[in-house]
Amino acid sequence: MFRLFGIRGGVHPEEHKHPTASRPIETLPLPERLCVPLAQHIGAPAEAVVKIGQRVLRGQLIGSGQGRVSAPVHAPASGKVVAVDDLPAPHPSGLPVLSVVIEPDGAQDDADHPVPSDPLAMAPEAIADFVSRAGIVGLGGAAFPSAVKLNLGLSGGAHTLIINGGECEPYLTCDDRLMRERAEAVIDGVRIMRHASGAEVALIGIEDNKPSAIEAMRQAAAGDDAVQVVAVPTRYPMGSEKQMVQALTGREIPAGKLSAQLGVVLHNVGTAYAVHRALRQGRPLVSRIVTVGGGAVREPRNFEVPIGTPLKALFDACGGFAETPDRVLMGGPMMGQWMPSLEVPVVKGTSGVIALTAAEVRKHPVQPCIRCSRCVEACPVGLLPLEMASRIRKSDYDAAGKLGLTDCIACGSCSWVCPSNIPLVHFFNFAKGELVARRAAEERTSGLRELAEKRQVRLEKEARIKAEKAAQRKRERQARAEAKAAAEREAKKQAREEQKQEEEA
Repeated sequence: MFRLFGIRGGVHPEEHKHPTASRPIETLPLPERLCVPLAQHIGAPAEAVVKIGQRVLRGQLIGSGQGRVSAPVHAPASGKVVAVDDLPAPHPSGLPVLSVVIEPDGAQDDADHPVPSDPLAMAPEAIADFVSRAGIVGLGGAAFPSAVKLNLGLSGGAHTLIINGGECEPYLTCDDRLMRERAEAVIDGVRIMRHASGAEVALIGIEDNKPSAIEAMRQAAAGDDAVQVVAVPTRYPMGSEKQMVQALTGREIPAGKLSAQLGVVLHNVGTAYAVHRALRQGRPLVSRIVTVGGGAVREPRNFEVPIGTPLKALFDACGGFAETPDRVLMGGPMMGQWMPSLEVPVVKGTSGVIALTAAEVRKHPVQPCIRCSRCVEACPVGLLPLEMASRIRKSDYDAAGKLGLTDCIACGSCSWVCPSNIPLVHFFNFAKGELVARRAAEERTSGLRELAEKRQVRLEKEARIKAEKAAQRKRERQARAEAKAAAEREAKKQAREEQKQEEEA
C-alpha cells in the first residue's frame, strides 16, 4: 500500500477534457515545410550542422548541442534543407530564433541509429549519454535536458524516480491517451530510466480523473514491485513538480533547491516514452503527441506531430475553426503562452495547442483588491499573492522578492480565484523579469566596478614599479657618480705621489 500526502492550495477549474479524451492518437500528415528551431530546451541553443540544399534523413542530426545543459536537434522528416535562418519562435514575443527549414520529400528515409541489445544491462552513464544524443528533453513543458536529470539523480544518490502523469491542465489529454494506448512502451521507458538514475523505486503519479490510464499502466507494470502506479487527487496544479513530489513523498522541495537534492528525480510520461523509442527503436526525439483543442476548433483531436510542424497545419487537420478564436495558446489555459501567429512551429515542449473562444476567455474588468485572501488559500506554494502584488504595484520588487516571488511557479491559481479579476500571475511574471534584469544590471555594474578596481590596482602597481625603477636608476647614477669621483680622487692622489717621487729623485 502507498500513502499519499496532502498538499496545500490548488483550484478545480473546469476540465474541458471530454472532447479529446475519447479521441485516439492519430498521425498528422507531413506539412509542406517543417521549421525546426535550434532552441527548444532550457540551456544553450544547438548549433546548426547542416547547410542549405543538403538532403537530410529522418532522425539525422541537424543541430549539435552546446555544453552540458543543452540538447541536439534532429530532422523530423527526410527532405531538403531550404533555409537556416532566424525565424519567429513559439513565444508571445515572437522574437526570431535560429531555425532549420526542411521541405519533406515524402520518402521518410531514416538515419541509422544502432540500439543496444539490452538497455537494462548498460551502465547508467551510458544510458544517460544515449538519451542525450537522442535529444530527449522534458516533455511536460519545461524542456530540461533529460540526460542532465538522470546524471543528477545518479550522482546525488536518488532513491525515488517519479513519473508525472498528472496532466492537470484543462483541455490537455495527450498524456492520458499516451498512457492508455502505449502503456507497455511507457513502462519500459520507466524501467530504463529507473536503472539509469539509480533509483530503488519508480512512482507513477496519475490524477484519479484518468481511470482508464491508471488501469492500463497498472496492467503494464504488473509483477514489477519496483514500479508503482499511484492515483493522486485531481486538483490543479497537481502536475507541477513541487506538488507531485510532495504528494508522493511528503517532502517539500526547499526554495532554490532541486528535487534531486532530496533523492528524488522527476520526469514526464512522455519523456519515458521517448526514452523507450530511443533505446529500443533507435528513434531520436523527432515527434511528439499534441492535443489540439478549445471551443474554437471544429474537431478537437490528439495527433502525433513531427517537430517543426506549423500550428496552422494542426488546426487544418481538425477541420479548421468553428469560429474565430479569441486566443491561441501553446500549452494549457492556466500556464500556456499566447502565440503571435499560426505559423510558429510545434517544438519538443508543446503538449497542446488550444484555440479558445471569447466565451471561454474570462474577460472582466479589473477591480480593486478587496483583501479577501482567496489567492492566499489557493496558492500551492504557500505565498501571499496579494501582498506581493501590492509591492509590485509600487515597483518595490526587492520587497516582493523577500515575500517569495522567486518561489512562485506561475500556475495561475491565484488569478483564477480572484473575485476582482486581478491578473496576479502577470504581475509576478513581470516582476520576475524585472528582478532578472536588475540582477543582470547589478552584475554588469559589479563587473565594471571590479574591472575598475583591478585597473586601479594595476595602475598603482605600475606606478609603484615605475617609481621603484626610477629610484633604482637614481641610486645607480649616484653610485656611478660616486665611483667616478672616487676614481678621479684616486687618480689625482696617485699623480701627486708620482710627482713627489720624481721631485725627490
